[in-house]
Amino acid sequence: MARPRTAARTVEHPDLSEVSLQQVLEALVDPVRRMVVSQLVRAGEDKSCGTFDAPVSLSTLTHHFNVLREAGVIRQYYVGTTKMNTLRTDEMEQRFPGLLSAVLAASLAEEAG
Repeated sequence: MARPRTAARTVEHPDLSEVSLQQVLEALVDPVRRMVVSQLVRAGEDKSCGTFDAPVSLSTLTHHFNVLREAGVIRQYYVGTTKMNTLRTDEMEQRFPGLLSAVLAASLAEEAG
């Protein structure tokens, strides 16, 4: 007997028109979350949750991914059992012009010392 097909795993994302500037700023104020965003930019491609170099536990990092996703900064999706992360750069630029690039530039400058 064939096993029934299961639905693909999906992750809910907010419509950026419903995301406030306050939510985005609160998401990006945390240094670990800015580090996640910086690593996504440096990678130049989508990254799986387990490939981030972070000074926190995986469960804490999961919390940070959730905050970024709920603020509309990142999009998450599954490839098999692996959860991937990508920046919503174009969408963020449309909704909050210049915000993400300004935060990234400041964050990268801080990291450089």
